[in-house]
Amino acid sequence: MQTVILDGKATSERIREELAKKIEENYQRTTLRPGLAVVLVGDDPASKIYVRNKQRASTQVGMDSRQIVLPAQSTTSQVLETIEMLNQDPTIHGILLQLPVPEQVDSGMILRHLDSRKDVDGLTPANMGRLMAGQPGLRPCTPLGIIELLDRYQVPLEGKRAVMIGRSQLVGRPLALMMVERNATVTIIHSKTRNPWEISREADVVVAAVGHANLVQSHWIKPGATVVDVGINRSDGGLVGDVDFQGALSIAARITPVPGGIGPMTIAMLLQNTWQAFQETVGA
Repeated sequence: MQTVILDGKATSERIREELAKKIEENYQRTTLRPGLAVVLVGDDPASKIYVRNKQRASTQVGMDSRQIVLPAQSTTSQVLETIEMLNQDPTIHGILLQLPVPEQVDSGMILRHLDSRKDVDGLTPANMGRLMAGQPGLRPCTPLGIIELLDRYQVPLEGKRAVMIGRSQLVGRPLALMMVERNATVTIIHSKTRNPWEISREADVVVAAVGHANLVQSHWIKPGATVVDVGINRSDGGLVGDVDFQGALSIAARITPVPGGIGPMTIAMLLQNTWQAFQETVGA
């Protein structure tokens, strides 16, 4: 069996090309461009890299990109002032608070005050509630990227058994709901699950998002399953995922690589969400 590599990097590039064309056509018609603001609190090196990549990607597709860097010692109130300013700015259609924030900043309070119509990360309580209720809204970028990648490779979810390894607010819980929307039968595996491999190897689609290098071994995977690896872990040999990639290759029908799998799709969905927020705001 030839395992298909679900190439998130190439897929995300196609999505960016499609978005760039839409944005340019709209600009020629209206002279308006989507505006994305990324708020970074502090100087965490990894966060700075993520913000730079997001800003570069948004500029490349023709969006107006704004980066706001606040001091590491900023208070919750000071961050809220910035968020409120962006909430009221008609040229900004998407707002992203880069997480994590310094410990003295209450990220939950920030998200509660962020305009849900501009919440391109899909993490405000309002947008999470819309997902839970099955209503339209901006969805979290990583789960949305996983669904988009599966769609582009024509991987069916309807009637399939899916296992979500991890129950985080960023990936596990929202993705489980999104897979249920696609009529999959979903089980969530977490740190208290007994014999998780026995559950995982019954699944047609396995998604791993726990931040534990090579947790998912070959005996966790049913022959012919689709495996999505969200994990990014540093090792002596470089970046590795939550799945033992080489072991899974001989068993899975399809698998995402690390790097080059879900990471690029997450940024592509941030851009797609910004375009959606722009359309809904200006009626483009």
